[in-house]
Amino acid sequence: MGDSVNDNGDDKDRIQNLLAARKSLKLSLEKSKALGSALQKAGPRLDEINQRLPSLEAAVRPIRADKDALAAVGGHINRAVGPAAAVLKVFDAVHGLEKSLLSDPKNDLPGYLSVLKRLEEALRFLGDNCGLAIQWLEDIVEYLEDNSVADERYLLNLKKSLKSLREFQNDDRKAHLDGGLLDAALDKLEGEFRRLLTEHSVPLPMSSPSSLGQQAVIAPSPLPVTVIQKLQAILGRLIANNRLEKCISIYVEVRGSNVRASLQALDLDYLEISIAEFNDVQSIEGYIAQWGRHLEFAVKHLFEAEYKLCNDVFERIGLDVWMGCFAKIAAQAGILAFLQFGKTVTDSKKDPIKLLKLLDIFASLNKLRLDFNRLFGGAACIEIQNLTRDLIKRVVDGAAEIFWELLVQVELQRQIPPPTDGGVPILVSFITDYCNKLLGDDYKPILAQVLIIHRSWKHERFQERLLITELLNIMKAIELNLETWTKAYEDSILSNLFAMNNHYHLYKHLKGTKLGDLLGDSWLREHEQYKDYYATIFLRDSWGKLPGNLSREGLILFSGGRATARDLVKKRLKTFNEAFDEMYKKQSNWIVPERDLREKTCQLIVQAVVPVYRSYMQNYGPLVEQDGSSGKYAKYSVQTLEQMLSSLFQPRPGRYGSFKGRQPNDKFNDGVPDLRRTASAVV
Repeated sequence: MGDSVNDNGDDKDRIQNLLAARKSLKLSLEKSKALGSALQKAGPRLDEINQRLPSLEAAVRPIRADKDALAAVGGHINRAVGPAAAVLKVFDAVHGLEKSLLSDPKNDLPGYLSVLKRLEEALRFLGDNCGLAIQWLEDIVEYLEDNSVADERYLLNLKKSLKSLREFQNDDRKAHLDGGLLDAALDKLEGEFRRLLTEHSVPLPMSSPSSLGQQAVIAPSPLPVTVIQKLQAILGRLIANNRLEKCISIYVEVRGSNVRASLQALDLDYLEISIAEFNDVQSIEGYIAQWGRHLEFAVKHLFEAEYKLCNDVFERIGLDVWMGCFAKIAAQAGILAFLQFGKTVTDSKKDPIKLLKLLDIFASLNKLRLDFNRLFGGAACIEIQNLTRDLIKRVVDGAAEIFWELLVQVELQRQIPPPTDGGVPILVSFITDYCNKLLGDDYKPILAQVLIIHRSWKHERFQERLLITELLNIMKAIELNLETWTKAYEDSILSNLFAMNNHYHLYKHLKGTKLGDLLGDSWLREHEQYKDYYATIFLRDSWGKLPGNLSREGLILFSGGRATARDLVKKRLKTFNEAFDEMYKKQSNWIVPERDLREKTCQLIVQAVVPVYRSYMQNYGPLVEQDGSSGKYAKYSVQTLEQMLSSLFQPRPGRYGSFKGRQPNDKFNDGVPDLRRTASAVV
């Protein structure tokens, strides 16, 4: 029993021990869990501490740095930060100008220009001092690095930033330090420059393009002084920023367009005509007359005004600039087209009419010679000068060549058959009028000047007598041509009519003229006498013979035999009618161009024929009028006969000037230009 009690006591102790062990294990497990939880929470904190250690290390580095270096670092930093702070201050000021510079300059141009000038000054300061500030910052970084005062990674970031700034400063991008504000402001100024020009550039008014030669000089309307002053002020700022070429481009565009608009009313499309678009000068001679008036208008009114205005606007910049600007306006506005048209005329085929047109061109250019030298005499107008000199040379050479070849061409015409209608050859009518024009006040001085210039280029002298002698030789050649042509007719009656027409033409159209005075009164009287002589011969050998067919011979003897008398009258009337019809039919194709000579000639024919016919019909007409076939013999009434004779020799369309040039042959083309293109030049 005692043993049992002991056993019970031992079990109780073991249970107690187990319970204590379990409790202890439970406490240990809870502690382990708490420790694990604590360790889990401590991980991020350790990472955070680990990340903060470098900065903490950097923070305590100065404490570890050399004492003297640490003491001196403050001064170095202050010296580096000072320039950098100044740059940043100016940079902030630049942005303060943005609102003003993005406004419209039109509202307050002086104020705008003043603000822009401040911006330019600020940018110059930034440009000049950014490099210095960067240098100071680089020095302090180098000091910090050498003396281990700052963290290496911190210094590395600073170096990268400074390197970027240095590269930015070295590659000229410093112009963008303002964020593009300067370019925007300059663009606005260019816009204002264009606006001022455009709003005050008005095409020159003209009363009528056709009255250019008569209207008084038009005073050009320059831009108002205030506008010019504004343009000059704008130019000052734009030039300071290397925008002169853009200004010139705008100016040339606006003012050139204004000149072209002024010229539009003149209808200058003909200036673009090409050599292939016309056959001879006659087809465009009306344009040549316009060309002279239009060129004078353009030079004296339009280009003169532009010349003055260029000088006013660009005078402060220099002669080369404003002369170059004017040269571009003149070239673009049309002066080159005027000169090219003149060149096209010189390139056209040779023609005597072309000589007059070349003299017209020379007169126009010579009239404007001083204006051309003054307006286009600068180096900038070298293209205009070259084209002008080339045109003058072409005009002088062409005119001189045609003039000296006129005699040859007149002589060559001698080989051509005379006109079949007995009229005046075109060559005769043309040359008489042509030579008179060359001797007239309009052309003689110009022709003499052209010939003087042409001879001077060959180092030869020219005297006026050479011009006179040449024209007299041409008229002598015309006389010889007439003599040759007169002999060329197979029909002597037609030959006499031709001689009468042409001698009278020379007399009538040269009397009282320059050429007539030069030839002299005796020369004129001689041709008048020749006209009378050939008129007499013509009448005698043609119509003068017709009345002989109405002979009264034998009619009295047969007065007692009416039948025999009637047969004789019939026979003579039949012979008269046949001769009349043949002569009338042939001469109906002949002409007398001069009205007074034609009327006088017809009157003489009527006087030679009609009175004889009237008397004959009054005396012997009754013998045949009662006959059934009377119409066959009494074919014409006196009135009809007179009307028919009075209507002879009428020029018909296309008949006057029927002298036709022969086709060129090899001999004619052998170095001798064809100047016979005068078929439509009857004057």
